[in-house]
Amino acid sequence: MDSSMIGKIQKAKQYAAEPERINFESFKVTLRGEHDTHVISYDHDTGWQCDCHYFSVRGLCSHTMALERLLGVMVERAQAKQAEEA
Repeated sequence: MDSSMIGKIQKAKQYAAEPERINFESFKVTLRGEHDTHVISYDHDTGWQCDCHYFSVRGLCSHTMALERLLGVMVERAQAKQAEEA
């Protein structure tokens, strides 16, 4: 392995250890729930969306909360977004 690749690996480890450096602008995923598969999306400007009924009523659901836990500081929390809008 050449020295430039070693440097890239070290930098990748540093970035991975500092997730606050990463901000998602948008993405779409599927999550296999207990009863159905759901489509969850995130856009920095509009926030979270989920195709489940609970989200359509509350603007928050177990699917979006699971992704918030998984992604941590890299995405804006749905509750924080709701508080800003209130």
